[in-house]
Amino acid sequence: MKRKILILLILLLMLTFDAEAQCAMCRAVLESEASQSAAKGINDGIMYLMIFPYLLMAGVGYMIWRSRKKSRTE
Repeated sequence: MKRKILILLILLLMLTFDAEAQCAMCRAVLESEASQSAAKGINDGIMYLMIFPYLLMAGVGYMIWRSRKKSRTE
């Protein structure tokens, strides 16, 4: 049962969806230009930078889980 929940959570994390990650000031400046390529690039960059804290938290959580599992078996 726990394995199914873990697989479901991983699949939910892998879903992609559009998100707006710009602050109000950045959005106001970038919407004023004719082509939206700079706005899309900045939004993609912000989303890219948001991934790393979650990866670090997942790595720390995995290491804690692995050490607790290892200590239980001993």
